[in-house]
Formats: sequence, structure tokens, C-alpha cells
Amino acid sequence: MTMPSVKDVLVTFFMSEKCYEDFYVNFRVHVSCLKMVLSKVAGFWILFDVLLAQLLQLLTVLWRGRADGLSLTSVLLQLYAFSCPVVFAVRHNFPLEAWAERLFLLIETASIFLLMLRYQGDTLRGVRLLLSHCALIFLLVTYTASSLISKMQDTILPAIILSKLLQARANYYNGHTGELSRPSLILSLGGALGKTLNYWDSYIIVESLFHTVSACLSFVLVVQMFYYMRQSGTKKDKNM
Repeated sequence: MTMPSVKDVLVTFFMSEKCYEDFYVNFRVHVSCLKMVLSKVAGFWILFDVLLAQLLQLLTVLWRGRADGLSLTSVLLQLYAFSCPVVFAVRHNFPLEAWAERLFLLIETASIFLLMLRYQGDTLRGVRLLLSHCALIFLLVTYTASSLISKMQDTILPAIILSKLLQARANYYNGHTGELSRPSLILSLGGALGKTLNYWDSYIIVESLFHTVSACLSFVLVVQMFYYMRQSGTKKDKNM
């Protein structure tokens, strides 16, 4: 079995044959080809963000056995944001494969929330809150009007933005990023930038602005991570 060439990979995943020839044979850059490549790269970043970011955060908390620095309110907002698509999909009888990744995101976030309370010595409270959350999802799916569930979709992005803002605030007051996963933060930044690029390319102004704010806050979180890492390294050097 032969290994695919660089050209095969680029043409399969990132650009057309014509764009490849323009870039690497004729050394010409066309705006349409550049937009295609950026759109493909953005799509991969969004996919990695959805599939890996929350999972890496969960594994970090499990591995270290603590959840210092994570904002409980921020995680609750994430729990709400990831619940809305699940409620919407179940209510409209979408096939499972269409929303399975959202269900996994919800389960991962619920696990992080439960672990945070467990490490605080409040496991019973965490279990009660999650059971209440499951009951609320059941009530929404079963009895809530479809129009209200559709409107809930419009609150997902504001909830994510507020979640990032609260986490950035917690980092500032704590003076560290605690057990926030570094790869997770970087993936989230890439995913947010990818979504911003796609929405501006589609000329959806309001959502583009929301995604831009989300990307900016993801950038702030990454800057905080490196800043506090550097400060921590400086303190260690002084103590030696």
C-alpha cells in the first residue's frame, strides 16, 4: 500500500486540482482558491474543537484529580449551551447520527461539572443538580412548545460567550488558569476562528459579530494561559 503524496492530501482535503496548479506549479494566488483553502482549514479546526476540546478538558481533570481554577458558573452555561441542540434534535426527531456529537459534548460537560463538585466534597449536590437537569430536558422535549425550543437555539452563542467571559474573569482573580487544558483552549480558539471566518464569508452579520466576540474571548483565555505559565516559571526560577 503506497503512501499518498502531498499533492493527493492537499487536493483531497484542502483545494481543487486547479488551485493546486495555481499555487505550486504556476505560483499564482487567486482569492477564490485562498478562500477555499481557508474555509477547509476552518472546517477542520471546527471539527477538532467539537470532537476533542471538551474531551481533553475532561481527561485533564480526571488525570490531575482536581478542578482548580475552573469556573462552576462557566461550566453550567456550557451545559445549557450543549443541551439546547440536543433538546431541539430530539423534539424534531432528527436521526441520532445528526446530533450524536452534541450528545457527547453534553455528557462530557456534565461529567466535568460532576467532577468539580466531587473534588469540592459535594458529590451529592452534583448528582441532584444533574438529575434535575435531566428532568428539565425531559420536560422541555415532552411539553414545551416548539417555538420556544427554537428560540432557545438563539441563546446558545450568548451563553458560550458569557461562559468564556466568566472563565477569563475567574482566571484574572485567581491569578492562574488552574486545571484548564492547554490543548483544549488552543482547539477552542481555532474552532472559534473557523466559525468566525465561515460566518463572515456567508455575510450573516449578527452571528458573525457574536462569533467574533467568542473568538476574541478564546484568544484572551489562551493569552492568560501563556501569561500565567510564564509567571509561574519566573517564580520557580527566583525560588531556586
